Amino acid sequence: MGLIFPLFGIFTSFILIYYLSSLNRSNGFLALFFLNCNLIVLVYYGLHYTHDQFWEGVCFVHWLPLSFLLGPFLFFYVKTLVTDKHKLEKSDLLHLIPAAFIVVNCLPFTTLPFDEKARIAHEIINITRKYTLNFQFISFEVVLVSRFIHLMAYCIFSIVYFRINTKKTLAKYGKLSTNHAMLKRWIYLLCSIQFIISANTILNTLHVVGIYFDFESKTYIKLFTSQFLYFTVAGSGFFLQNLFLFLFPKILYGNVSFVPQSGNILQELKSNIPKKRKKNEADLEIEDELNAYIQTLAFTKHDFSLAQLAFDLKISERTLSHYFNVELDSSFSQWRKKIRIDYAIQLINSGESKKITLEAIATNVGFASRSKFIDAFKDQTGITPSAYIKSMEKA
Repeated sequence: MGLIFPLFGIFTSFILIYYLSSLNRSNGFLALFFLNCNLIVLVYYGLHYTHDQFWEGVCFVHWLPLSFLLGPFLFFYVKTLVTDKHKLEKSDLLHLIPAAFIVVNCLPFTTLPFDEKARIAHEIINITRKYTLNFQFISFEVVLVSRFIHLMAYCIFSIVYFRINTKKTLAKYGKLSTNHAMLKRWIYLLCSIQFIISANTILNTLHVVGIYFDFESKTYIKLFTSQFLYFTVAGSGFFLQNLFLFLFPKILYGNVSFVPQSGNILQELKSNIPKKRKKNEADLEIEDELNAYIQTLAFTKHDFSLAQLAFDLKISERTLSHYFNVELDSSFSQWRKKIRIDYAIQLINSGESKKITLEAIATNVGFASRSKFIDAFKDQTGITPSAYIKSMEKA
């Protein structure tokens, strides 16, 4: 039964990945965060519930660096979600140093023959319960305790970053986005769950590695030295985190910009369901909505997709595909290419080609590269963009 929870979480991670490419790149970091969380739960399961020496050998120590990636992925998610910085900077790689350090630190154990690692893991977990190993720089005990102190620090850091960005946004625009309250609830909830799991883990780990508090409280001893209660709190926390994601559909689907904030969860869910349309009116409605949508220039985003269009218009992908194929005698990709080239021609005619390069025009209309832009332009107009620009200059 305990195995169902992390598997459900991994499934959730892949849902986020599915919506990543076309809706919101911050979902990529959220997916990595969720995937790491649930892989860690699987590791716990393999170590403490399988009672199998092979799985104990697989799960022991090897996955420790994942614990030092949870904090950075959480922060990267918050950073790309609440700002316009959808790409990481070189300085952000510094956040990955602790995980890299742990990889190097654990090499004396991870490079041992597998049979020996499995034997050591089985002996420590089931017999001696003394978490002592020869590592490069810092001890096994220190690694076990510090990994969740590291995560707790990132939980606090992420909330502080969110609050600072909120003040900056308010100062710059004089108001906050309609999604701000929902984002605040989600980020605070996510960080709070991880903070509670981390605090529980640290208090339990201090007991496991032999660092005891001189407390006489029976309640303390009962709560933080019981492996059953520890796994119950940690497992429930991770499971609730996976479950709560489905109560924030805008977060799940990666779109926090176009849909107005609504008053309750049922209305939020309803707002993300495609509209039902009468068959005889559907084509006219879609034509009007597409014409209006084109004016928003959403197609100029490099990752603009049919999924994004369907989400924004609240029309199913199947209905849109049928409309393009039957009514316009074109695929979505052909339609997207056409409106991008039309917009590029509009920019050139307005004199933009004298101000910016051809590469810049290609990027501004949504093409991933100069060569793809030139090929598409030539297919549609019969001449290259450069030739078209020259003909405009002569005219």
